[in-house]
Amino acid sequence: MKSPRQILGLRDHPVTTTGIRTIIADDEPLAREKLRILLASEPGIQIVAECRDGLQTIDALESYKPDLLLLDIQMPEMDGFEVLSAIPADELPIVIFTTAYDQYAVRAFETHALDYLLKPFDQDRLHSAIERTRAELLKTTDRNLTNRLLDLLAQARTESKGDRRLIIKAGGRVVFLDTDDIDWVEAAANYVKLHVGKDSYVLREGIGRISDRLDPSQFVRIHRSAIANVRKIKELQPCNSGEYIVVLKDGKELSCSRGYRSGLQQLIDKNS
Repeated sequence: MKSPRQILGLRDHPVTTTGIRTIIADDEPLAREKLRILLASEPGIQIVAECRDGLQTIDALESYKPDLLLLDIQMPEMDGFEVLSAIPADELPIVIFTTAYDQYAVRAFETHALDYLLKPFDQDRLHSAIERTRAELLKTTDRNLTNRLLDLLAQARTESKGDRRLIIKAGGRVVFLDTDDIDWVEAAANYVKLHVGKDSYVLREGIGRISDRLDPSQFVRIHRSAIANVRKIKELQPCNSGEYIVVLKDGKELSCSRGYRSGLQQLIDKNS
C-alpha cells in the first residue's frame, strides 16, 4: 500500500528510509576520513559522495541531490561560498560548514547555513549538528506534505450538483463550506468573497466561474458583481429605473440591476 507521501508524489522522509544522503566536501584527506569515522556513529547517515575541490562538489550536488552538505570553505578551484552561489537556492541541501577559520561564521549564516563547525570538533558537536539536520528535514518534509494536501483539497471540484460543498483554503486551513450557508457572493477583481453570516471567505475564482459551480435552482446573479442565495432573501424593494434592492434576512441590502431582474424573478417564482 502506498504511503500518503507517495500518493502525493513526495519522497518519504530520508531519515526513515535510505538515510540522510550526505556529501562531504573537503580538500584534506584526513579531514574527510575523520568525518567518515564520526558520521559512522550517527544512525541514518548515508555518504553518497566525497569531494576534494569546489568543482567536484558542484558536480556531486547536481548528480546526487543530497539532503546534507558538509562543506569546507577554503578549497581548490572554488571555495565553499562560490560553490553555494553556483547552485540555485531552491536546489541547495542543508549546509553545515566545517572549517578551521572562525572569521567566516557571519558570512556562512548569511548563506542560510544550518551550522558552522569549527575544526577540530568532536563527536558531541557533530552529533548536535546532525540532530538539528534531522529536525529541519522533518519540518521541511511535513511542511511540503501539508502544503500539497492543502493544495489538493483546495483544488478539488464538485463534479455534480449533488455535492453541495465548496472546499476553501483559508489561513493555513481547509474549510468545507456548505453552499446552503452562503448568503451572497461578492466579486473582487480575480477573486470572489463568500459571505456566510458574520464570516467571509476569499476564493481565487471569477464570479462567472463560481456562478457555474453553484446550484442554479438556489443561486442567482443579481448584479455583475453579486450573486444571491434566494433562500436568504427577505424582501425585494423596487426603486428607480426598474431595479430592485434585495434585502437579505440578516438585513444586508444588495443592488439588483435591471439586466438581472428577470432571472431573479423566475427563480423566486420557482422557489415560492
